[in-house]
Amino acid sequence: MVNPRAWLAEAIATYALVFFGPLSVILSVVVFGDGLTIESILMISLGHGAVIALMVYAFGHVSGAHINPAVTIPMMITKKISVADGIGYIIFQVIGAIIATLSLMAILPEIGKPVLWGGHGGPSELLNHSVMSGFVVEVILTFFLVLVIFMTAVHKKAPKSVYGAAIGGMVFLLHIVGVPLTGASMNPARSLAPAVATGDAGLLEIQWLYWVAPIIGGIIAGVIMNYVFINKDEAKTKSGSQSSSVSTSNSDLKKYEKKYLARLEKQKKADNIDE
Repeated sequence: MVNPRAWLAEAIATYALVFFGPLSVILSVVVFGDGLTIESILMISLGHGAVIALMVYAFGHVSGAHINPAVTIPMMITKKISVADGIGYIIFQVIGAIIATLSLMAILPEIGKPVLWGGHGGPSELLNHSVMSGFVVEVILTFFLVLVIFMTAVHKKAPKSVYGAAIGGMVFLLHIVGVPLTGASMNPARSLAPAVATGDAGLLEIQWLYWVAPIIGGIIAGVIMNYVFINKDEAKTKSGSQSSSVSTSNSDLKKYEKKYLARLEKQKKADNIDE
């Protein structure tokens, strides 16, 4: 059974990310000028981290708040959601992201244009514009993002009251270190939306990097976290629960046996008196 309600939640949450995240990029240029400064990096990181944390709390109980194809695909592979729902998630994530960029283009046609409304243009000068280096960076960043998601939002033993803050905090950290290198995409829908909406050839040309690298990083993290940590811990919990159940059953059986023997003893004494 598919869940269109969850699909809509994904569209709304992804819209929020691709609206407020790039908006922080646009406003950082307005406030702090061209080029990356400490202040602008912090503003961009906070914009992305905060909206992710809030959307996770808002929609986590509805759809899981993936907000990212690189999160949804590992969830499909590890069977946390069905393939049909996963495809629906990704389609609606992309739709929500594109609508968000179109909204920014309509609201801020002039001040958003210099940064292509938050588009990701590939590896920076710090990486010597090396596609291979940028690829590795995106794989690593997404690996740790999905690691935190699986170990806080998916793991049943994790405290659920803080998983939104943990995921948002990780997004904040990854943007601080990743924005100067690749723009810190970690999310194919986030990168695709400005490329499609603007039709910029440079953004479209590098899209493969922002799809393939995050998905690979996400799959590696999801599979390792699920099969090495989550499944083993859940198996131990089930085993402990079964042992406890067996122990309880044995205890109840012994109590019943004692009561039965006591009744037999009373009956035997009564029969002796009658004789």
